[in-house]
Amino acid sequence: MKSVVMNYRLLLGTVMCAAAFGQMKADDVVLLQLEKRGEPLPPVVIELFEGDAPRHAANFKKLMGSGFYLKTSVHRLLPNALLQMGDPNSRRKDAMDLGTGGPGYTLASEIKRKHTEGCVAMGRLSDNVNPGRVSNGSQFYFALKALPELDGTDTVFGRVIQGMDTLQTLGSGTADSNDVPVDRIAVLGSKVVPRERLAQELAALKKGPSFWRRIGGHLPKLF
Repeated sequence: MKSVVMNYRLLLGTVMCAAAFGQMKADDVVLLQLEKRGEPLPPVVIELFEGDAPRHAANFKKLMGSGFYLKTSVHRLLPNALLQMGDPNSRRKDAMDLGTGGPGYTLASEIKRKHTEGCVAMGRLSDNVNPGRVSNGSQFYFALKALPELDGTDTVFGRVIQGMDTLQTLGSGTADSNDVPVDRIAVLGSKVVPRERLAQELAALKKGPSFWRRIGGHLPKLF
């Protein structure tokens, strides 16, 4: 009798675990493809810290998934240290207001994570006009190396898990006197995908001259 009860409990536990696993959903990652002088670059994959920075992570997924960043460009390059982008004004070549644009809203700070190499953080205005350290709604940057001097200042909401070599190569480029890259680096496409589909998405990306154009034809309709 005891063996029957034990077997029943074991079976019940297995079924409950299987059901719980079936309800679990893989977390999302962001696929970002940049282009330099019109040439597509290898993709960058970003995982998000949804537990530590839920508002920033959700906002980033919304903007990346909607095509908000399409054709925006890197507007700030600190060689071998930082790449900043996400300003809608950067779609206009030779724009005089680079670094001032956004989606029309800001995000309350969620400052918890440190600026390790490969982290993704949201830009903001300086403390003298922004003592609450509220984030810009769309401008973000990649740390190309650990930047401990920025710890506790900006919200870190993600990190690069693939494509860091691409970013570091871009970060070794030349910038003008305003820290704008001499060679334009723009967003060719972006997509939010479940982590479990990442391998398939990356494989599809390799099959054509441009993953985004190949499966969507018209980029604004794709996202």
